[in-house]
Amino acid sequence: MRKTLGIISALLFITLTHVQAQKRSIDKIAAVVGSTIVLQSDIEMQYAQYLAQGNPENPEIKCTILQQILAQKLLAQQAVIDSVTVTEPQVDDEIDRRLRVMTSRAGGQERLEQFLNRSVIQYKDEIRPDIREQLVANKMQGKITENVGITPLEVKRFYDAIPQDSLPYYNTEVEVGEVVIYPTLNKLEKEVYRDKAEALRLRIKGGEDFGTLARLYSQDPGSAREGGDLGFADRSTFVKEFAAMAFKLKPGELSPVFETEYGFHVLQVVERRGEQVNVRHILIKSESTSESLQRAKVHIDSIYTKVKEGKLDFATSASLYSGNNETKYNGGMLLNAENVQSRTTFIPTDKLDAQVFLTVDTMKVGSYSEPSIFTAADGKQGYRFLYLKSKTGPHKANLEQDFPKIKDAAFEDKTSRTVSEWFEKRRKTTYIKIDNEFSTCSILQSWLTPVN
Repeated sequence: MRKTLGIISALLFITLTHVQAQKRSIDKIAAVVGSTIVLQSDIEMQYAQYLAQGNPENPEIKCTILQQILAQKLLAQQAVIDSVTVTEPQVDDEIDRRLRVMTSRAGGQERLEQFLNRSVIQYKDEIRPDIREQLVANKMQGKITENVGITPLEVKRFYDAIPQDSLPYYNTEVEVGEVVIYPTLNKLEKEVYRDKAEALRLRIKGGEDFGTLARLYSQDPGSAREGGDLGFADRSTFVKEFAAMAFKLKPGELSPVFETEYGFHVLQVVERRGEQVNVRHILIKSESTSESLQRAKVHIDSIYTKVKEGKLDFATSASLYSGNNETKYNGGMLLNAENVQSRTTFIPTDKLDAQVFLTVDTMKVGSYSEPSIFTAADGKQGYRFLYLKSKTGPHKANLEQDFPKIKDAAFEDKTSRTVSEWFEKRRKTTYIKIDNEFSTCSILQSWLTPVN
């Protein structure tokens, strides 16, 4: 129960299968929750989505789907009482975000509309009420758990309650830091890429279609296939140079060529909505040269020498010079990608990047690797050296070594119990009627409790 009540299902993708499923289903009222109803077609559509994502047929999933919808309805009704709301721009943003994903999966807007058997504009209007309810329900659940905290004593009690033979076993974990130096181009080296972007800008001014040129030439893989469209976003979404240009222009206006850390851009504002803007852009990435790589190597060799000789603290060197923004503000330390929220720096060795693992595997704790060239996930080349701060051998979970991880588990458990207890109270005071078709669902038995 705890695993499902905290998850409000979202409408992620629509395919032709979904539409056909809706047409085949005979609509009826599947459940009543307080003053609202749940239609059979709502359940069938989400089940069709489940199948469309490649899952095997399993009619029992409909029980879980209905339970999630019931939970959403309860949360939304409480939100009305507590005056928890979302703004129309927030609803618009969520609809736009989902449609971008759907359009990408469908292979373009035209194909998506064929799948939907209706226009995107019509579909937006149809899903708006449900999207709004989902957002309100999520916000309400956040309010229920916003004051949940965990004390060291509660962590210890949680740990002590775990049977010894059920304690997790942790593999070797390490704390690894890095200083990264990416090559920077001089003015002459940059000019060739600026000229490419300028040539495209002139073609657009000459009447050629922005979207077509973006699909053909933009080097932003996330937006090129969408004609450069980035959808609605606020200032915090973009790097500062991009945000400054996006919010400076009027709708339809074409920007001059400008530079960010990603390369050179040509930008056009599609629409402005308050403090959010919908833009499209073309990106021309600037690539490193052999000369710029050599300059980067000289730079990192200098930093490495100072750190190794004790003339410069590692964390300081990372914050001052490292080109990786994800680690430089964390003293250069890598974070566990599977547990980002807790910001833990302890990383199982089997979760390390392969090249990082090969380097630190032979290092001693407290030592530094010599600077070497590497290729980042985005294909960008640079130089880096690593620092092995700590290494913990394989062991069964214990409070001394694993307090942060056990604390996270204890907090998650307490949060889950808080949500479950809230639902238990609400179910007992809310009129709930479920169609006989779902009366055998074990997951729904507690929802059938009569109102006191």
